[in-house]
Amino acid sequence: MEEALKIQSLFIYPIKSCRGISVPQATVTQTGFQWDRYWLVVNYKGRAYTQRVEPKLALVESELPKEAFFEDWEPTKDSFLVVRAPGMSPLKIPLTKPSSIAEGVSMWEWSGSAFDEGEEAAKWFSDYLGKQSRLVRFNKETETRPSPPEFAAGYSTTFADMFPFLFASQASLDQLNTLLPEPVPINRFRPNFLVDNCDPFGEDLWDEIKINELVFQGVRLCSRCKVPLVNQETGVPGAAEPTETLMKFRSDKVLMPDKKAHGKVYFGKEMVWNWNIGNSEGKGSKTIKVGDTISVLRKMPSIAEAAV
Repeated sequence: MEEALKIQSLFIYPIKSCRGISVPQATVTQTGFQWDRYWLVVNYKGRAYTQRVEPKLALVESELPKEAFFEDWEPTKDSFLVVRAPGMSPLKIPLTKPSSIAEGVSMWEWSGSAFDEGEEAAKWFSDYLGKQSRLVRFNKETETRPSPPEFAAGYSTTFADMFPFLFASQASLDQLNTLLPEPVPINRFRPNFLVDNCDPFGEDLWDEIKINELVFQGVRLCSRCKVPLVNQETGVPGAAEPTETLMKFRSDKVLMPDKKAHGKVYFGKEMVWNWNIGNSEGKGSKTIKVGDTISVLRKMPSIAEAAV
């Protein structure tokens, strides 16, 4: 009898493109995990900085109070996001609602307003990156950042790339590492869920899964940008790997031979929490813990359909 699928690790990335936190439990919301990609570093025009252009962001660490990962926890005036980076003094950001608003914040296709975390944070990131920067926080009260409606109509996220949740499996990483000149850790791929006891790339076909009482819908395979090239321990981008190896067996050309190839490579499965099923109207726990079991309710018939 095969072992049940289990959650091996959970990751939250409080600041977009900065280092993640491995947490024992996390609270599911409609836009992703609580605290995941709530903050964003922007340039003087209000445009998002990411590791694609500022790989040094990989070295920026975030720390949240342990109790922040409990459901229904509310920050007090003594609750902070503590930000650290090499050569920098720690920066403390109050978790209570900021009073200042930044207009004209943009990330990819989205633009809107966000909370501005103030001059101290702006100076800290400007000094660290060596260029004018500010730190902003997503304002859920006034802003919505929709996921692409052709894939996930009615869903939205904060400052994640496109979708609220990214799943990956240890077996997929292990298989990739057998083919690489040097193995890479899972932090190259920045998932929220790392799953154990899965077949390599078995997550590709998940159309609907259940964790406790929460049902997640598969959206599509995650096509990877340049960030997996960045060594997350040094903040230095490599020239080719793991993307070059992924291109040999995880490209659109290989996975979808009948479609026009665009040079994309895939690792991980984008998903949304379907709050219309089971756990509706706020009833029941929305906490997910390391060690929780995953039930696959429905699979897609082919990988070509999953990758679309």
